[in-house]
Amino acid sequence: MAQRPAPRRRRAARRRHRRAGAAAGPARDLADPTHLEFEYTRRLGHLADALAPTGRPLDVLHLGGGALTMPRYLATTRPGSRKRVVEVDGPLLELVAEHLPWQGPGVDITATVGDARAALAAVPAASQDLVIADVFHGSRTPAHLTSVEFLWLAASALRPGGCYAANLADGPPLAFAKAQAATVRAVFPYVCLVAEAPVPRGRRYGNILLAGSTAPLPVAELTRLLAGDIFPARLTEGEELAALVGRSAPVTDASAADSPPPPDGAFSVG
Repeated sequence: MAQRPAPRRRRAARRRHRRAGAAAGPARDLADPTHLEFEYTRRLGHLADALAPTGRPLDVLHLGGGALTMPRYLATTRPGSRKRVVEVDGPLLELVAEHLPWQGPGVDITATVGDARAALAAVPAASQDLVIADVFHGSRTPAHLTSVEFLWLAASALRPGGCYAANLADGPPLAFAKAQAATVRAVFPYVCLVAEAPVPRGRRYGNILLAGSTAPLPVAELTRLLAGDIFPARLTEGEELAALVGRSAPVTDASAADSPPPPDGAFSVG
């Protein structure tokens, strides 16, 4: 009997989802969406918490959806927030809708399938309070989401004082991370980098959060939240960040490349 292609594609999507969840995907606790299991989601959560007074709704564009962990978190911590998710992996989004549905009373989450940059280019100017870029193709950030041209699209979508945040990953010698910090600094006057201390020191591979804004970032509150977390992280800004960036040049569309692959075993579990 011939195999039907649709079930085969569906099984492939399930395998992708299991691999992503086992390797690096955030744990989902539908009973308590404020529970963020993994370091990078916790740091994004701290940033979102610090950006505005507690409970104030935000308009947020999520580039990269995964299991919609951050949209669910914001729906709980900031009721009334409008959250749009753009996820390029259609079968994954279908799988999440089937097994981890996000619809519910008072939950304003819109999820669509599409390319992050194309969707960002279509966002009305000055319409978002927060743009989160958390996009990986496999384990690498696609090149077209790393350039200054991409960052200008994000800046255009943000309201005055809004924040751009990107979850990235890099390791020694940190060439990608330094270039990305230089790129964000080329667009936003206020920038900070957040990571576990050994990562920016070039001692190991790990996740890096870069945030940029046209207004001063809440570095004092964010530093406090990061220091008290079960996964403490270090915030780098100002002259210290400039020293880290060094002579690294901003990335353009002409020079952009995917982020480097992780070393073997970087996302092993068990």
